[in-house]
Amino acid sequence: MEEILFALLIISFCFITINGTPTVATPTDCRSLFSGENEGTIEETTENTSQRSIPTVDEILEDLENGLKEVYNQQTMNRTRYMQLYSRVYDLYTSVPCDTDSFTDVHKHFAKFGSNLYKHLKHFLQNHVENVYQKGSDLNDENLLNYFTTQWDSYRFNSKVMRGIFNYLNRDWIELELDEGNKKIYEIYVLAILTWKEFLFTHMRDSVMNAVLKLIERERNGEKINAGLISGVIKCYCKFFNSIASFLRFACYQNFKQFFAKLRLFSVEMGMCAGEETSLAANDVDCLSKLRVYRDYFEKRFIADTESYFANEAAEFIAANPVTEYMKKVEIRLKEEKERCDLYLHESTQDLLAKTLEEVLITKQLDLFQNEFGNLLESNKDSDLERMYTLCSRIENGLDELRVALEKQIARQGEAALDKIADVAVNNPKQYVSTILEVHKRYHGLVTCSFKNEPGFVQALDKACRSFINRNSVTRKTNNPSKSPELLVRYCDLLLKKSAKNPEENELEEFLNQIVWIFLYENSQMIVFKYIENKDLFEKFYTKMLAKRLVNDLSASDEAESNMISKLKQMCGFEYTSSLRRMLTDSRVSKDITEKYKQHLASKNMNLGLDFSSMVLGSGVWPFSRSPIFDIPVQLTRCMESFNEFYQTQQTGRKLTWLLEQCRGELSTCGFQKNYIFTATTAQMAVLMLFNENTEMTLQQICDNTNLEHEVVIQIVQALVKGELLSVAGSKIDIDANTPLSTVLRLNSEFSSKKLKIDLSKMMTRAAIPRETAEVNKFVESDRKKLIEIFGQLESRFVPDVKMIKKSIETLIEKDYLQRVKNETNVYEYLA
Repeated sequence: MEEILFALLIISFCFITINGTPTVATPTDCRSLFSGENEGTIEETTENTSQRSIPTVDEILEDLENGLKEVYNQQTMNRTRYMQLYSRVYDLYTSVPCDTDSFTDVHKHFAKFGSNLYKHLKHFLQNHVENVYQKGSDLNDENLLNYFTTQWDSYRFNSKVMRGIFNYLNRDWIELELDEGNKKIYEIYVLAILTWKEFLFTHMRDSVMNAVLKLIERERNGEKINAGLISGVIKCYCKFFNSIASFLRFACYQNFKQFFAKLRLFSVEMGMCAGEETSLAANDVDCLSKLRVYRDYFEKRFIADTESYFANEAAEFIAANPVTEYMKKVEIRLKEEKERCDLYLHESTQDLLAKTLEEVLITKQLDLFQNEFGNLLESNKDSDLERMYTLCSRIENGLDELRVALEKQIARQGEAALDKIADVAVNNPKQYVSTILEVHKRYHGLVTCSFKNEPGFVQALDKACRSFINRNSVTRKTNNPSKSPELLVRYCDLLLKKSAKNPEENELEEFLNQIVWIFLYENSQMIVFKYIENKDLFEKFYTKMLAKRLVNDLSASDEAESNMISKLKQMCGFEYTSSLRRMLTDSRVSKDITEKYKQHLASKNMNLGLDFSSMVLGSGVWPFSRSPIFDIPVQLTRCMESFNEFYQTQQTGRKLTWLLEQCRGELSTCGFQKNYIFTATTAQMAVLMLFNENTEMTLQQICDNTNLEHEVVIQIVQALVKGELLSVAGSKIDIDANTPLSTVLRLNSEFSSKKLKIDLSKMMTRAAIPRETAEVNKFVESDRKKLIEIFGQLESRFVPDVKMIKKSIETLIEKDYLQRVKNETNVYEYLA
């Protein structure tokens, strides 16, 4: 570096003393000399440059000082004057005496005049900045801010012009000093900025900051202010240190480490931390350079002032207003402060400002919010609840207590609603389910709209519903934990069974969606939430109800049945609904078989004397056990034998077993005042047909003629007596298990009813409900014991390896049986 420098100095010296005629160099010539370019340019310039006398050093310094005054006083300066000042710097720097012939002397001369010129420039800048400060030292508030920003913008621009004039000094002597490690010498523009910092900014920053904070407080109090003044100060703070860094970034330093070393040096001069690590990436420089002054001299005080202001405001407002109004106030303040930050603060302040506001306005008042949450739930103030959720969700763990409170509230509301209808709901599935749906609808809407389906609140809703649906006054009253799934199934049965009040197809679809969605699980983001704990009981009850609808042709719509089963399959898996689908298939196939049977009878010209149809059910699928054998009317026997012969011609190798207990038929009467049609079970028909021969019979005679068990006969007769179709001869005693077999039953010839079509089978159904419930519970308990036994045996014989489990999980994921839950590495979700 030194050899190159001396070579350049020799060229410069020779150029000035050619033919003993002094010349002046233009800025272009100076760059050529400094860069060591060819001498042809030098000679051409020498030949074309006019001769003039060289001014003295004092004259040059005086002219430069006048020029600097013109620049900083913003007087009009044309190009000629600018070039003249540039040449003055060159003249002063290169005015070497003619008798100086030693390289060392030349170097000392340059160092002397470079140092002298630098000192004069530094002295001028100090005087100018001190003068600017003195003029503005008595100003306050908006006048001070206006003066500060105007002077800063002017000074920064003028300093860039000044840097151009002293560019020769900058590129030669100053660069050499910096390379030699002189920490007291700065680049010209950096010197100007540091001078501003030392002689104006340091003395004025507190006053400026006070004025800014006062303006912001006035705006917070509702006054209109000139936001441009604050914006100007903020820009000044943000660009203050950047003015240095931006120059260094484009300066003629090729060594990147030098750049950071100089940057750290200037940080010390700016009042920053001297020991900060400088191993920064290049793109980190902008953040450091732009914001250090802003953060140290503005942001810290601004945040502290903000915290104090809103702490006082919150205390005063809460003392005079309810919590709901306070939340509205906080909402407005948060919005205002964000807009304020967007308008004239640096974007990096947004997060810190928001956290400060959240700490003061929300975190410190969290107990107040939590205490009010229950009252808002009771009052159904959804808009206020949404506002509270929005505010509390901004802080860490702000929603925890609210989730717990919501869960308790839903559970209380659900239990209270069921308490009111407990006596009726035991035998009224519609009212039971409707009550639960009302509670869930209310709080599901709240969670969806006001709480934005936040997972924690969804989970609170699920836990609460699971609690009061499975354990409530209805289940306690019956001492039956399976009561909820049973009532739910019976409600489904009401919807899917033929009735004069059957809903339209669209309404039915909506009801089924509600039932499946509420009681099985809520399909939100494919996360399963089970409400019914005894889901196996639900499946057993539903299978029985479906079987009755299909066998008795009571389904309102095959499509509705299939749709319901599809929903269960989608939500609970294929295995859960496999038997249900088989039952539907058997029902459809049976209709085809019946149609073929009728065609067969027609082709043979056979007349059975009655309309006969049958259903062929697959064994092991339907929830029916073998019926006891008893004597049926001969008319039915002839039909059964005919169908059996036909079926054997259609399906070889299959055996039909008649489930007489599940059969239904219609009887036409002709011995009463009106002609009635009775719908009855096969056993009921067998008993009633006996009274065609005799109008009076004993219980023993009925048992003997039908071969029915005594208990079954008692149930049949009991229902017929209650329906006033039969009566006990000679007395009005009730029929029960203790009734003597010698009791005489008489056909009531005076029987009368407003209905011409009477369903006697329903009397048996109502009597059989408790027995069916007990059978289902017993069956499920038996299944559970078997499963527990299997798991117990497997546990003692086989312990799976962790690798095997992981491999199995991956296989199930590949086959779309499982999927991982987002953000939960150890949680998997079953895909039906």
